[in-house]
Amino acid sequence: MPQTTIHFVRHGKVYNPDHLLYERLPDFHLSDRGRRMAQATAAYIAGNPAMNTVAAVYSSPLDRTRETAGAILDALNNVRENRGEAPLELITDERVIEAGNEFRGLRIGHGEGALWRNGNWKLVTNLWKPSWGESYQHIAQRVGAFANEKIKQYTGQQIIVVSHESPIWSYRHLLETGHAEHWMFLRKTALASVTSITYDSETGNVITITYADPAADVE
Repeated sequence: MPQTTIHFVRHGKVYNPDHLLYERLPDFHLSDRGRRMAQATAAYIAGNPAMNTVAAVYSSPLDRTRETAGAILDALNNVRENRGEAPLELITDERVIEAGNEFRGLRIGHGEGALWRNGNWKLVTNLWKPSWGESYQHIAQRVGAFANEKIKQYTGQQIIVVSHESPIWSYRHLLETGHAEHWMFLRKTALASVTSITYDSETGNVITITYADPAADVE
């Protein structure tokens, strides 16, 4: 039975001194700590013989995911060069992008530009099923469409996908429980963590889901 494994990696910590809800806004890059987190996860992947044979590296098109994926590619391509293999190149895909959010550009806290001003709080009516933007169901469906395509495309292989907290967890929650809706404060998707999902390549059925947090101790 051929199997396909997709390793979903969350990006590292973002430089955001104004505490903005940056969502899909451009020019939000990894912080110094975020780069170290990405490098720690890259070393974890490249140093693991069960993972460093991936056939492709994907990411969302946002800066923070591309930068995290870049660190992973650098580490993997060093291994590939030592094995005499051609380097991998980053492929971006809109389906694994951050969730849409009506609050983008606002910030958590008080004062001008704060989330709770101008009646924005009225949109926060249900933390289980967000009323302020893209639904968890839609997020999980678009990530699932991406995954189903890649399961067939990379039969018997594995790939890495650098994405975001909400897409990774909404999709995983749908696979594990049958519904994408969840309590956002109970997600298990730490910065630069790796959620690995292995599928039967022929049926698309999930065989295993595992989780690792290689950057947990990065300061």
